[in-house]
Amino acid sequence: MGNSLLDQLKKSGLVDEKKANQARKEKQKRARQQKGKKARPLDEARRRAEQTHAEKVERDRALNLQRKQAAEQKAIAAQIRQLIELNRIEDDEGEIAFNFTDGTQVRRLYVSGKTRDQLVRGSLAIVKLDGRYDRVPAGVAEKIAQRDPACVVLCNVAGPDARDDDDPYADFQVPDDLMW
Repeated sequence: MGNSLLDQLKKSGLVDEKKANQARKEKQKRARQQKGKKARPLDEARRRAEQTHAEKVERDRALNLQRKQAAEQKAIAAQIRQLIELNRIEDDEGEIAFNFTDGTQVRRLYVSGKTRDQLVRGSLAIVKLDGRYDRVPAGVAEKIAQRDPACVVLCNVAGPDARDDDDPYADFQVPDDLMW
């Protein structure tokens, strides 16, 4: 019973020593090939895992960048809101209509005569926040424009009254109370 199949085949004369050695070598060769094939799927799986990890890292980086930009935008909006609320000029007694453009639409605010003059000269500006129009000093409007130019609706440039030398109507004064 202790005889192996190879020994039994040798005794019966079906297999000689040369064929037995050849069969053993083929068996070892197939075993090595099978071992190499098993290693390839592991390498392929490792490569896919590394690729998936790299894609995940890239997605995380992009998501963090978006979150950072959103936080910066939120901080800028909070700064603008604070500038407007701290420097807002209240003008409840307005009886004069002041027209200005917001994009393509003409808007109207009722202001006092003093506020109207300041808006025209450029010492006051009109800013828009959350659908509401407020009047702020021109210096504050410049700070707001540095953060978000879309918030500043009207900011006239304050400058000296420059007159043209060739103006034929230079001698005629326009009344201050003239309203169009």
